[in-house]
Amino acid sequence: MDNKNSYLYNFKGHYLQRQFAKIEILEAIEDFEIRDDDVFIITYPKSGTFWTQQILSLIYFEGHRNRTENITTALRAPFVEYNNHNVDHSKRPSPRFFTSHLQYNLVPKGLKNQKAKVLYVYRNPKDILVSFFYFTNWLAILKPSDTLDHFMEKFLDGKVEANCWFDHIRGWYERRNDFNIMFMCYEDMKKDLRSSVLKICKFLAKSLSEEDLDSVVRQAEFQNMKCDPLANYKNIIKYKVGIRNDEGNFLRKGTIGDWKHHLTVAQNERFDRIFKRNMRDFPLKFIWDINEE
Repeated sequence: MDNKNSYLYNFKGHYLQRQFAKIEILEAIEDFEIRDDDVFIITYPKSGTFWTQQILSLIYFEGHRNRTENITTALRAPFVEYNNHNVDHSKRPSPRFFTSHLQYNLVPKGLKNQKAKVLYVYRNPKDILVSFFYFTNWLAILKPSDTLDHFMEKFLDGKVEANCWFDHIRGWYERRNDFNIMFMCYEDMKKDLRSSVLKICKFLAKSLSEEDLDSVVRQAEFQNMKCDPLANYKNIIKYKVGIRNDEGNFLRKGTIGDWKHHLTVAQNERFDRIFKRNMRDFPLKFIWDINEE
């Protein structure tokens, strides 16, 4: 195991943020006790992770919808691999929500009993690449890259948090029958948030009144969430994690197709070749442009 990288920690071949990685927590994940009504949000970084935390928090918790509870989404759906807040998960009331960037083979083995639910949110990898590049250059705990071309090499080689995007999504999809899992497309959620919320509610067997549904959709809109201190991680990032400058935002754009403004023709053509080689016959659809149907 090579753990000389000052920014990333290698645990069983999976890269995590070194600053928050704790070996005792990571080693305990395999036997972590799962409840039947647990819900796991699984994503590759920069794929709508914190947006999904907000959506589930709004669906499940009336106090989150009506603003009577001052609990952040970071506490409502903490990362199982980090536990930065030293929470005793065994004492949390049900239903419990967890978030993770882990690959399928590193999550608690109890998730494979077909009862606890997994919501896997995926996004087109070109937008992930661009968002991840700006994120790593802004966040002090991640290694910056001087150019997008340099970061693209690391991204394609899997030398970033959560490793190679292709391996992550293919691994989870190819083992989908081992889990009670639903795949949600980030771009579909952006294009029709209301229908997406209803789809998530159906998967979670959670019903909402029309009034509550309207409230969930309104508060989960990107611009509203960007201004919500319970959901935007702004204070956590600035005061507990550290940033390199005041020019960035934890929630940057949240758009579809921003990659077109950043990738050169050569970079895009190369990415397309690698995508086609790695994702041949992969059935999940990808949306690359806001105007795609």
